[in-house]
Amino acid sequence: MHEIHADAVVVGGGLGGVAAALALLRAGRTVVLSEEFDWLGGQLTSQAVPPDEPSWVENFGVTASYRALRDGIRRYYREHYPLTEAARAAREFNPGGGNVSRLCHEPRVAVAVIEAMLARYRGSGMLRVLQPYRPVAATVDGDRVTSVTLRGDAGEVVVTGAYILDATETGELLPLTGTEYVTGFEAQAETGEPSAPAEAQPLNMQAVSVCFAMDHVDGDHTIDRPASYGFWRDYQPSFWGDKLLSWRCPNPRTLEVMERSFTPNPDDDPLAVLADQRISPGDGNLWTFRRIAARRNFLPGAYASDITLVNWPMIDYLEGPAFGVPDAAGHLAAARELSKSVLYWMQTEAPRHDGGTGYPGLRPRGDVTGSADGLAQAPYIRESRRIRALYTVTEQDLSLAVRGDKGAVSYPDSVGIGMYRIDLHPSTGGDNYLDVACSPFEIPLGALIPQRVANLLPASKNIGTTHITNGAYRLHPVEWNAGEAAGALAAFCLDRAATPHAVREDETLLADFQHRLTRDGVSLRWPEIVGY
Repeated sequence: MHEIHADAVVVGGGLGGVAAALALLRAGRTVVLSEEFDWLGGQLTSQAVPPDEPSWVENFGVTASYRALRDGIRRYYREHYPLTEAARAAREFNPGGGNVSRLCHEPRVAVAVIEAMLARYRGSGMLRVLQPYRPVAATVDGDRVTSVTLRGDAGEVVVTGAYILDATETGELLPLTGTEYVTGFEAQAETGEPSAPAEAQPLNMQAVSVCFAMDHVDGDHTIDRPASYGFWRDYQPSFWGDKLLSWRCPNPRTLEVMERSFTPNPDDDPLAVLADQRISPGDGNLWTFRRIAARRNFLPGAYASDITLVNWPMIDYLEGPAFGVPDAAGHLAAARELSKSVLYWMQTEAPRHDGGTGYPGLRPRGDVTGSADGLAQAPYIRESRRIRALYTVTEQDLSLAVRGDKGAVSYPDSVGIGMYRIDLHPSTGGDNYLDVACSPFEIPLGALIPQRVANLLPASKNIGTTHITNGAYRLHPVEWNAGEAAGALAAFCLDRAATPHAVREDETLLADFQHRLTRDGVSLRWPEIVGY
């Protein structure tokens, strides 16, 4: 069997994996990076989710390398797209004029920028990218992982390295390596969290969603009726207030049942949109909520329609977990059927804003998401397996209701910062939204170190958070920061012949490591600001 060795192996090419690889490569280390889908970038690309970011993202709150990614996306549009003069001149240009983010954009642009960020290392031979490959086995020797077996279209390959970083979307290396982990809801007796249940619920996880892009043009673009459409058309969660396939659903922050509007191609000015989660989640009009291409940002005739990204409440799949159960593959397939059913419902039966029924002009844009069936290549996984870490971040560490004007807990071993509300979608256990205001928070190094395993590091949504705090730590810039810190930690340990445990425990080593992070543009503390 073919074997590849590098200083470090990063399994999973999502945002955390890319950031981890870049940190290692900047430090002069060789890297093998694997990814199971056609695009690197995870939730930003193959999962087709525009970035969810803090309100202050244009000025502070993200790492320098994440800012380079954002700047690269805007630069790509200015260099390659037929923008209007006003759009080209806008300093904080938002290609889609979406309400969820200050940078709603087409996934392929992020793919191009990520590939450009990695290109020099591929050319030099420092980086080997294996794609599409996914982990299927691992070998361990005591508390160390010695190899990982990856399987792809060309067969299997064994990868080895001094450090193994798990940047998969579901923490796939944790069970393969015997690393201790947790899933779902922890018990309140374990975490002390105000919002936790009395008993642990390991299979109660946030819904997964299979996103898709669409526009609205002349003609009838109705897809074939999905086989399970009848089931989904009649499906009604007990707390929803209506059928899942409707414009009505709970407000995540108040749980009051509300009706969203849906107006394809509104006559709005996308440059006037102010995406600010402090003011509003932006989901009142679903068309503009996650719009990724606003036709009025481009020269006349360049775009026949806006393009909007469907990551809306009605595509949240609640029937079962996407991993950790025997029928996980069946649940993922059903989640894709749900998304197709939502599209078919909108094309044929949805109440129209003008009093009619159905929007047959809605056209799935698989060319935008890189798939044959019109959906995103990969499901949007909100919640992963999470390591049993040296330190686990809990709700009371960052909840605004608990912390008040004290701000989030400040950790002596901080390796980054993040900010997002604790945003839990409805779950496989039948829970409604849980949406809790947060203080701007830090990422403790202890959350990146397993309690026992010596050379495996989490680099995605599998760090030491709980079911609850994962809702704040799972978003794009925080995943990137966690991955970057994990990659930098592996490189630092190789340079100093130290272990991750020693770096956290030794004051001198920790100070040196934090200095390296700061030098590379990773902020460790927030300025004095108020959460939301």
